[in-house]
Amino acid sequence: MRQSNSYIIIFTLITTVFVGGTLAVTSILLGPRQAMSIEYDTKSQILGAVMNITEKDDVLGIYDKRIKSLVVNYKGEEVKTDSKGQPLIAEKVDVAKNYKLKPEERLFPVFKYTNEQDSTQVDAYILPVYGNGLWDRIWGFMALDNKLETVQGVSFGHKAETPGLGARISDDPVISERYVGKKIYNDKGELVSVDMVKGEKGAPLDEHHVDGMSGATMTGNGVNKMLKEYLACYESYFEKVKSQNVAGL
Repeated sequence: MRQSNSYIIIFTLITTVFVGGTLAVTSILLGPRQAMSIEYDTKSQILGAVMNITEKDDVLGIYDKRIKSLVVNYKGEEVKTDSKGQPLIAEKVDVAKNYKLKPEERLFPVFKYTNEQDSTQVDAYILPVYGNGLWDRIWGFMALDNKLETVQGVSFGHKAETPGLGARISDDPVISERYVGKKIYNDKGELVSVDMVKGEKGAPLDEHHVDGMSGATMTGNGVNKMLKEYLACYESYFEKVKSQNVAGL
């Protein structure tokens, strides 16, 4: 028997309310878990620049004990509140959103990896980086020693790089290990970053270059540009830290 229009409308409304309510309740119930998952992932990536994270590690505990964070601007000045006067939390700064702004308008998180025995001493500075690969966005964290000159580690991520090729920046630990010990300043004191060369030669390289990835030149170029641009954005902060360290001697 053919149903009336009013029946169909009422049935549709009830179904819509039921489904909408179910989704709303599910979102409320899963919200805290999702937030915790995001927090864990973010802090794992940050710590991943200075240590090998395993499933057994208490990531959140280690992070709370070893990491002190702050936010700086392009001039290297610490920024404590946002445009609305709310406290800025480095871990919640949306680096992807900031990337769309001019460098002079961005916020730059800094994560200090402190000494396990003496929390007043900084073992490494961990900096987020962001850019574009071959197919989509790439990102990561670079850890520099307490002199802000030598790379102690990197961790990279990507959205859509080619498996087995460009995706190796995050899937293959050999790639990240190549950066350890490299220098971001040349002998003249100029910031030169660390470049990935074209191709995978396996030959020794100088302190400013790392071996490339076969078949992934464009991804490598994206990583190079990303590191160079973001290190330049942090350079004023580097200079302030170094001047403070000299004054404290």
